[in-house]
Amino acid sequence: MAYIERRKNKKGELTAYRFRVYNGYDVNGKQMVQFKTWVPPEGMTAKQAEKEAQRLAVLFEEECAHGQVTATVKFQKLCEQWFGEYAELNHRSTTLQREHLLAGRIYPALGHLRIDKITARDIQKFINSLAKPGANKRNGKPLSQKTMRHHLSFISSIFEYAIRLDMISTNPCSKVIIPKIDANGKVYKKPEKHIYTKEQAKEFMTILREAPIKYRVFFTLAIYTGCRRGEILGIEWKNIDFENRTIMIDHTSNYTAKNGIYTDATKTDKSTRLVDLPPTVIKLLKAYKHDQDSYKANLGDKWQEHDRLFTKWDGAPMHPATPYSWLKKECERRSFPFYGVHTLRHFFASVEIEAGVDPTTVAAMLGHSTPQTTLTTYSHYFAESKKRASNIVADVLEGKDAM
Repeated sequence: MAYIERRKNKKGELTAYRFRVYNGYDVNGKQMVQFKTWVPPEGMTAKQAEKEAQRLAVLFEEECAHGQVTATVKFQKLCEQWFGEYAELNHRSTTLQREHLLAGRIYPALGHLRIDKITARDIQKFINSLAKPGANKRNGKPLSQKTMRHHLSFISSIFEYAIRLDMISTNPCSKVIIPKIDANGKVYKKPEKHIYTKEQAKEFMTILREAPIKYRVFFTLAIYTGCRRGEILGIEWKNIDFENRTIMIDHTSNYTAKNGIYTDATKTDKSTRLVDLPPTVIKLLKAYKHDQDSYKANLGDKWQEHDRLFTKWDGAPMHPATPYSWLKKECERRSFPFYGVHTLRHFFASVEIEAGVDPTTVAAMLGHSTPQTTLTTYSHYFAESKKRASNIVADVLEGKDAM
């Protein structure tokens, strides 16, 4: 219930009413108290003021009960509660690591403010600051629109958490927009995906012929299957069916500063899948297995058995950054375009789409959660494929297929 305190001046005259409501506990287990002060307007009699105070006290208590009045919890404290009670129980380690990095940038701007006092303007001001030079501490440039969206999404998650706890009733992030103009006055453009052409891909495979066999196998699997880096690094020999020419993708290998190299579940349920392999790749895998077995025998007791295809010198799982580093150096040495490891996944998808494979099948091959993800990610390639398909009948009827 709401407690009513009557404030009086030195003459004993009533000047204001103060309402007090006990409303749960904060993140430190301390009981939270809500206060509201009401000053009777001039001309109101003492009896009228008392009656109105009783009515307002009841309304204030209801507002507190329905989260329309929040506790005096500061943003950083609420974030710490969100990490402990939600994120650490539901998010992957790699996601948690990114969220802690985001929080570290957000705390100086919003961490000291009460959750009920933070406005859309406060959040907009912070997001705008990310678009200014110096926001990126590594290169002194503004942050990308994608990174700004990550920050806004994180802040929004904290407010949604507060709403679920009935601490507030609205999320101010809904009114915040990502800047469309960068620090140089130019419109932000989504970075173009760099994907190897078919000719470049063939040249890339030629380069791999001279590479150490573990890198030859890694990048061959990447370009032939479209699997993610963590999925390939997580492959164990028991996942390979040489007879039926398949690989079961059912876990990944990742790294965080806190956990080191660790095994995790696949990104989504649909990411767990059986991947078919052509005879060429199976032949290469058999050669690699023979090579690794011989190496293990020579290393003896120093070998750590993890059953992984891709390992360090002693059999321990390979660091996720190793393939990237090797490829970057090799491309620079050969003056070959370097677009990162993930571009091989994009190449695989583009070739499948160009061949007329439907979105549902491509999504299954890539391990996307839904075909919509595939359509959105590769919309340009599906558009080109659709355009070619629309000309097939005309080509046949007009005799162009005979040319």
